[in-house]
Amino acid sequence: MRKIINSADNFVDEVLDGILLAHGTQLRSATSDRRALVRADAPAEGRVGIVTGGGSGHLPFFLGYVGKGLCSAVAVGNVFSSPSSAQIHAASVAVSSGSGLLYLYGNYGGDVYNFDMAADLCRSAGIDVRTVLGNDDIESAPEGKEQTRRGVAGLVLVYKAAGAAADRLYSLDDVERVANKAVAATRTMGVGLSPTVLPAAGEETFSLDEGDMEIGVGIHGEKGTHRGPLETADQITDRFLAQLGTELDLTDGTRVAVLVNGLGSTPLEELYVVYRRVHRVLAERGVTIAYRLIGEYVTSLEMAGASLSIMQLDDELEELLSDPAASPFFTQGEVADIDIALTESDTDATSSSAVDIGRTGTRSSLRDALLTALPNMARHTDELRDLDAALGDGDLGITVSAGSTAVVDALSELPEDADARSILTTAGLAFSAANPSTFAALVGSGLIGAAQMLAPESDLTSDRVAPLLRAVVDRIAERGGAEVGDKTLLDVLDAVAGAVENGVPLSVVVSVARSTVESTTRLQSKRGRAAWQQERSVGQADPGSVAVQRFVEEIAGVLEGGI
Repeated sequence: MRKIINSADNFVDEVLDGILLAHGTQLRSATSDRRALVRADAPAEGRVGIVTGGGSGHLPFFLGYVGKGLCSAVAVGNVFSSPSSAQIHAASVAVSSGSGLLYLYGNYGGDVYNFDMAADLCRSAGIDVRTVLGNDDIESAPEGKEQTRRGVAGLVLVYKAAGAAADRLYSLDDVERVANKAVAATRTMGVGLSPTVLPAAGEETFSLDEGDMEIGVGIHGEKGTHRGPLETADQITDRFLAQLGTELDLTDGTRVAVLVNGLGSTPLEELYVVYRRVHRVLAERGVTIAYRLIGEYVTSLEMAGASLSIMQLDDELEELLSDPAASPFFTQGEVADIDIALTESDTDATSSSAVDIGRTGTRSSLRDALLTALPNMARHTDELRDLDAALGDGDLGITVSAGSTAVVDALSELPEDADARSILTTAGLAFSAANPSTFAALVGSGLIGAAQMLAPESDLTSDRVAPLLRAVVDRIAERGGAEVGDKTLLDVLDAVAGAVENGVPLSVVVSVARSTVESTTRLQSKRGRAAWQQERSVGQADPGSVAVQRFVEEIAGVLEGGI
């Protein structure tokens, strides 16, 4: 498909360049890579900072709702990919005023891991962070499992309510309460008529026969719940209302907010045809539409289709939705000109500048070992890519090699006597940011979480290795939701931690890692993309487990041979 771009690699950065050049009086960058944007008047004393973020390709979603009466900052990932924890952290620090932060974003795995990691960093610096996830996509999980649903266009209504609360200088507790109430009151249902095309791949994200539609398709092309011949606008809208009515009270006397959203290439005229039906059906039921939005609010590049979001209102939500708001992509009511904040930051979100560096006064053996071992991980790139292609999306090789290189670069910037806490935190940030993915985020989270148990200005002593490894295991299990036996990297990490706890020699630790990979190969994968392969995963080595094995081999070789 033809696209008006210069190069796929520079697409997102050039989009951000254009936005900042066009709207520099309303937005500014908090980082040198321009992947953390904040409202120009942030931070503001007494105002809770609302930080959102997600992958590119959905304009005006995420970054379009940073402004007065809306969000305070956004972290911007590559197309359909999560921003890194370092970018989220930079956005957070840039808008922190001492009144706390609310993380408000869609319920997607990579985003959750990276936002949680950024929250850890903020909390370690004394910043109070709360998290509310948008989960309005009614077709992505059945009733009773709402917490696993995706966040889609309904999140725009939540931004509006929570952002108004923050601008009214509500406390963090109350902004969080409003956001949770808004999420609980909002449901969305959508239909796709044609797929999107990723700039980097140049391929359609899903296939749909001519004349067909797919109900429940996700904004990344995730599979829907019904595929069949295209129906009329009224029939599609009636489907939406029937399903949404199973979880919302759409009966006489109810007041609601309605958002009819286009997914990227649906004419505005067609969206008004949908709204016409919504309005008439709800009016017949005695439902009042007190607030309405019709247009493109959450897109998926050039995907054809539409979604309907409904928020069930109470007096507080209705009042907050009506407050003025202004961003480059959303304006409502009269809003005073933005006062540019006096303090502006322009940092490298992937550098050690995000970490307070402690020093021990003696050369760090941990830093030396990592700087020696990690460059060797590049020789495993092809193996990990091929293993991941069989069970996942094939990006693990580049994730591990790019992440290892990024860690080496970041650690090289640290002083030779940097303490272990700073080293592990820096390594976690660098690894997770290099090629943001679920694996990178989990590993980074494990390292950063474990670092918090180390005393500042101390090196990693032999008696702390076993507890540290166990802390990595526990944090990855907590954040990823996996258990030992699910056939993930957790199996190998747990076995290695157990071996170190038992005080066995390094050669035995390496053997334990290898034998664990071999034994779990016979299992069926139960987590992540590999689980989608079901019984076909039996007999295939788990790519993440092999990555851990290779690192154990490399670090053991360095330690046994001396540095």
